[in-house]
Amino acid sequence: MSIWVTRFDPPAADPAGLVRVAVKDAIDVAGVITTAGCVAVRDRAVPARSDAQCLAGVRAAGAHLVGKTTLTELCVSPVGDNTTFGTPVNPVAPDRIPGGSSSGSAVAVARGEADIGLGTDTGGSVRIPAACCGVVGLKTTWGRVPTRGVWPLAPSLDVIGPIARNVAGAAAGMCLIEPGWTVASAPARSVGRLRIEGADPAAEDVIDAALRAAGLTVREVRLPGWDQTYDTLDTIILGEFWRRHPTLIDADGVGPFVNGVLHAGRAVTAQRLAKAVSARAAWQAEVVAALGEVDILALPTLVGDPPLSTDFAGSPLTRLTAPFNLAGVPALAMPLPSPGFPVPVSLQLVGPLYGEDLLCATGLAIERALTVPAPPHGGCPATPGH
Repeated sequence: MSIWVTRFDPPAADPAGLVRVAVKDAIDVAGVITTAGCVAVRDRAVPARSDAQCLAGVRAAGAHLVGKTTLTELCVSPVGDNTTFGTPVNPVAPDRIPGGSSSGSAVAVARGEADIGLGTDTGGSVRIPAACCGVVGLKTTWGRVPTRGVWPLAPSLDVIGPIARNVAGAAAGMCLIEPGWTVASAPARSVGRLRIEGADPAAEDVIDAALRAAGLTVREVRLPGWDQTYDTLDTIILGEFWRRHPTLIDADGVGPFVNGVLHAGRAVTAQRLAKAVSARAAWQAEVVAALGEVDILALPTLVGDPPLSTDFAGSPLTRLTAPFNLAGVPALAMPLPSPGFPVPVSLQLVGPLYGEDLLCATGLAIERALTVPAPPHGGCPATPGH
């Protein structure tokens, strides 16, 4: 099992209710080298002088950092593979990819080695591994959780988010990265059902049944600008990635796939990048307008089953996740009971800016309707002495 890049010693005492947190190795932990899953970065790095800012609440709550988890090199790929640091085995379906780039954090949670995993999400890197491993992942609103001390892929898209076994655990993770945050008092009143061409009809049926079981009011919605988002997002990721990491191009210890991405980023002109940023603003306005008509949106997280670990080339893993990174809005991926599928179908709920509270309230309502059991660590972890 290639889950961990670094393991930390367990606490001397193991108090009841201690929350175990796995940290993606793109997030600084004081005194530890951050590798970002790349040999070149590891070999140039020195131990972090301080924790990433997003870990302040984790420390204040007295949670235990179990270790730093593996990831795809430089956070680039949604597959979850890493030829140097190792690819974590999907515990739900060992013949299928674990999803990435936050693969180790999702697998650690799915195996019960951590209660909460922290990951980063630029095009789906929290939600995709959560979906592949049958757990819950929450992409937060862009800019909500500080990214100081976090390895940048594309700074105008990168966010931090928690992974957990169910929605209550994800809510507990949200409490850790934003102390004082709370779940909304009621779920969404109206759900916009978004259907994207190419998604598995059988998975769509599972999602429709879950929304009905929860008694949610559902109406069909469309986002006409959807198909134009992919080129826009690719341009921004490539351009920002190259501009942040020009010294890594052709460097020893950078894999050929990532090196190719760096070369593609170098070809993104300032004019092309500015055009993409302008197109992003139009897309954000479209999504905000749709979320003015309904409380949240619902669609699958993946277009189909996670691909086999031996046959994933060309799989459109980010097709249903990346457009919401471009919009900057929060999104929750949660598994649904779905017998007959190799891994549970993952429902993606998308909320308005700063609507994580509503997403979690709605996800909890769906879990209750589907009789998903409560977690051992429900709610927000208590701070020491409480």
